[in-house]
Amino acid sequence: MSTGEDLQSRVRTALVRLGNASGTERLALSLAALGLSIVVGTLLILVAGRVTTCQTAAFTLTHPTPFGLPRLFAVGFCFDPIQVFDRLFLGALGDPIEEGWQFVTFGLDPFVFYFDLNPFAAGYSPLNSQMAVTLRQTTVLVFTGLSVAIAFKAGIFNIGSQGQLIAGGLATGLTVFAAQGLVVGLLGEGVLATLVLVPLGVLVGALFGGAYGAIPGALKAYAEANEVITTIMLNFVATGVTFYLVSTYFRDPSSQAVQTRSLLPAAQFPPILYEARDDFSVVALLFGVLLMGALYYLLEYTSFGYDVRTSGIQPQAAEYGGVDAARTIVASMALSGAFAGIGGAVYVMMILGRYQTGVPAFGFDGITVSILAGNNPLGVGIAAFLFGTLKSGATVVQFATDVPPQLVAVLRGLIILFVAMPEFFRLVGRRITPKRERQGADAVAADGGTLAGGEPDE
Repeated sequence: MSTGEDLQSRVRTALVRLGNASGTERLALSLAALGLSIVVGTLLILVAGRVTTCQTAAFTLTHPTPFGLPRLFAVGFCFDPIQVFDRLFLGALGDPIEEGWQFVTFGLDPFVFYFDLNPFAAGYSPLNSQMAVTLRQTTVLVFTGLSVAIAFKAGIFNIGSQGQLIAGGLATGLTVFAAQGLVVGLLGEGVLATLVLVPLGVLVGALFGGAYGAIPGALKAYAEANEVITTIMLNFVATGVTFYLVSTYFRDPSSQAVQTRSLLPAAQFPPILYEARDDFSVVALLFGVLLMGALYYLLEYTSFGYDVRTSGIQPQAAEYGGVDAARTIVASMALSGAFAGIGGAVYVMMILGRYQTGVPAFGFDGITVSILAGNNPLGVGIAAFLFGTLKSGATVVQFATDVPPQLVAVLRGLIILFVAMPEFFRLVGRRITPKRERQGADAVAADGGTLAGGEPDE
């Protein structure tokens, strides 16, 4: 066997092993990748701290004096990596760890030491404003992550969640604003009005996002158009059309920004547990968690979910077994767009209280969230929280340190890249190797039957 063939065989074997990794192994790989990203990020911070000019070093690398001799070196750095990662992670949670906390403290006697098992700061509460920012980001990312996950499960690369989110968000803002006067007039500005207006906004966002997502689905199913190209182009269409509509017809005349008129408090998600100024609602987050469970059940325990999964892995065998491939593609993209549209509705009714152009890239971030979760709906919540923590913590780093925002963006991207790579290669391994190599089972039956073990090929 030649060197090239031997290398190819080794790579294939590694991908097969990674593709068949258990949940515990995948978690261990993710944690190891996170640790490695911090190590590499520390080196980047130190290098950047050497090429930067500062009056006082924020971090000094020293060496103990060996046998009373002078220090071998003492190098100063303008940026402190410990402070950067502390602000990036703990700052995003509102500083839950007591400053200066140590697990073990030694006394004057070298054989006497004390354990401190409570690292939490006195008086710390997770109901702080910075935690609200983190959970606010997490909530919207849950919906966009689910949007991408359902499409990827069907073997469709939906890059258009951003456009679907925009379409759903604008439709929600306009519809709820038009209905709030009548509803509040009949029911008053209380809980009853919220129980009508908020579900109405979510429903409208889902319908418009789903309709916008069905467009590239239909183009792929019936015209064989590449969904990557169509969804990317439809993102630009959604951005341009909504900007034109808002700036020309629906703009708030009292605002300099290109935005619609504001919604009444009764037409927004209620700020339970957190302050209204935090722009976060536990209700919206719990709704996202509920949809995570519902989508998992739909994909794993229903005939539609079976059609989606088999079509995504073996479309020819699935179609031969009686699955309507075209209908499954359109339905999957419509459902994907509906989740993104709900994310737009949450963005309008929880964060802004109106629709405003220049929507953050939640849809594109949802792609990363889905990959981090391995396209598993139950893993989307954890991945969204990690991504939300990094986005929130990046802001804290910029305000609490002198680290430039460009370096903060590099660190955030580095962490996401390292954590996502093992899962990405696992998905590659599962796609390029047949089921019998991965689990010793037979491939999907041509008549649409299940594998030995009752599971369709993923």
